[in-house]
Amino acid sequence: MKHLNLMILVDTPSAAMNAQEAGVDRIFYDLEYVGKAERQHGRNTVLSQNDIEDLPAIREVVTTSQLLVRTNPIHAYTAMEVEKAIAYGADILMLPMVMDHHDVETYVKLVNGRAKVCIMVETAAAMARLDKILTVPGVDELFIGLNDLHISMGLTFMFELLSDGLVEYISEKCDKAGVPFGFGGIARIGEGMLPSDYILGEHARLGSSSVILSRTFKGVVGVDANARPVDLKEEVEKVRNRMAEIEKWDEAAYTENRKKIELAVEAVIAKIAGK
Repeated sequence: MKHLNLMILVDTPSAAMNAQEAGVDRIFYDLEYVGKAERQHGRNTVLSQNDIEDLPAIREVVTTSQLLVRTNPIHAYTAMEVEKAIAYGADILMLPMVMDHHDVETYVKLVNGRAKVCIMVETAAAMARLDKILTVPGVDELFIGLNDLHISMGLTFMFELLSDGLVEYISEKCDKAGVPFGFGGIARIGEGMLPSDYILGEHARLGSSSVILSRTFKGVVGVDANARPVDLKEEVEKVRNRMAEIEKWDEAAYTENRKKIELAVEAVIAKIAGK
């Protein structure tokens, strides 16, 4: 089984240090803001207020985990953003909202081997052009952004992409191209509109290499319904332990898990639609 890299969004050095001490593999510093507010208008999502000039302070405390920096999509200042992120110590640079292989080629050329490159598939256009995107040399990994992808495809709930086989479709393309992939986020064990246990079952079955720990791991009161003080290290250990159990499943258990996902997703869609 592949190691599942756990990632968490941070905005301060203390949050980064806390995540590292909790055993999170990747400290995720998000710079993306271009077009995001418009795309996700009216949705309960977090919009980044981070400043690239604060990155050195994050880098200073990140000594054992990897530092992943998500830049903006390709725009007028991408070259400057990439240069600064690398100069300030990013281990991995993530490109969101990829539209085609030209975006990827531009980004890879700018990074020029100085950091790992992770591209995000989160548009219907990128899905349609996936084969060409995966042939670009210099792509180290791919991440499927379920939230923006389901919006782009006009779906009701982001985990429809999981229940209807689209994540599996992308995973098969990645496997064939030899490109590691990850997808989506999970709530704390035992929580989430779609239980995190079910989602982890698909990460294991499909051979995913990364997942984002959602803001439920931060216990933000007033933002999340089940918010409470969270021991991040304890919650990370719960995820690791659950994955170790899941990896012992047989084929029948994975099949049963997929059925549970389909039923749970259908129930969420019906609830959202008010049926």
